[in-house]
Amino acid sequence: MHVSPAPFSVLSEDFAADPYRYFAQLREQLPVHYEPEIDSYFLSRHEDVKRVLTDHDAFTTETFQARAEPVMRGPVLAQMAGAEHTAKRAVVVRSFTGRALERQVHAIRANAAELMAPFLPAGRVDLVNDFGKPFAVQVTLDVLGLERKDWPQVAAWYGGVTEFITSLTLTPERRRHCLECAEQLEAYLAPIIEERRRRPGEDLISALCSTEFGGAAMSNREVTALVINVLLASAEPADKTLALLFKHLIDHPEQLAQVRRDPQLLGAAIAETLRCTPPVQLIPRQAEHDAVFAGTVVPAGATVFCMIGAANRDPGAFTDPDAFDIHRADLGTARSFTAAAEHLSFGSGLHQCVGTAFARAEIETVAAMLLPLFDEVRYSPGFRYREAGLYTRGPLSLSLDFTPVH
Repeated sequence: MHVSPAPFSVLSEDFAADPYRYFAQLREQLPVHYEPEIDSYFLSRHEDVKRVLTDHDAFTTETFQARAEPVMRGPVLAQMAGAEHTAKRAVVVRSFTGRALERQVHAIRANAAELMAPFLPAGRVDLVNDFGKPFAVQVTLDVLGLERKDWPQVAAWYGGVTEFITSLTLTPERRRHCLECAEQLEAYLAPIIEERRRRPGEDLISALCSTEFGGAAMSNREVTALVINVLLASAEPADKTLALLFKHLIDHPEQLAQVRRDPQLLGAAIAETLRCTPPVQLIPRQAEHDAVFAGTVVPAGATVFCMIGAANRDPGAFTDPDAFDIHRADLGTARSFTAAAEHLSFGSGLHQCVGTAFARAEIETVAAMLLPLFDEVRYSPGFRYREAGLYTRGPLSLSLDFTPVH
């Protein structure tokens, strides 16, 4: 008796365990993959993904109304267009670039040194749980002007918000939990926003409160949504990218030695980490009209998921795409943190991630600081590497041993 193979699903446990195993098959055989359970289309080829992310009229961010707005407590940057998008994005970007960024680099260094200090004498650290997660949230709280001591509570709330946005299937119970997290985060921010309206400081919340658009100040709801937007955009990818960077370098000792000898190569190592293992794996858009990809019609109104991990390993865009190579000629390191990047890890075009410059500064500053401290860095004995996440993906832990620093 002939048994037909089980239909492939992006929502399966097999796929979640290791999506990279399936990317080539998807690009070659199912470049437009339909998932009936969530009535969505998944695109895996670089040219298709780039087309969706750069054609803002044909592929809108309308999906965020249902996917993000309930937990962001208001519209996010990705939903905006025209003058409103330009004005509000500019305030956020200003807080992450130029002189503001220089100030933040000092805070980044101080934060990182303080967090890492207890682990140096022992010569062992879990780069994800001991360092990366608290670090990414604390640094973002600094930018927003929020109390660093509140980080565990803020992290728990924003974890619920992230789960809502990044889950493709949510049980009613989890949905309730996520909405409660969002409400509590909003309640925590409300008095702070009121206070910054009365007495603005140098922080991003103050900047948002004093920004006018169309002759009026932003409402508390708009400010709250942008604050949560920033929390997610800067904290979510940073800790994952840092851990993935060290994983790739430990797995490629000759490239690790080269980065140690020439710190100028660090930018390329981060860019190649983002290409090879992007922390954000899926970016959703909505088709405004019927659109044809690889001979398949995606109907108007359909949700389209851009598979960033698959697009970044498309041999049509990169030579030997499954290899980690900081010297690859097609990486374009200088452009890797701009909207013109070859890899699509920060999105592309108009709605490229607002936290890009900040994330780069964060990861470069910390990696440059840790590399000299992590002498003879290696995985801790008995450590087993595991990754998780469908929408955003990263290591569950990364336990490292190195020569103790006294």
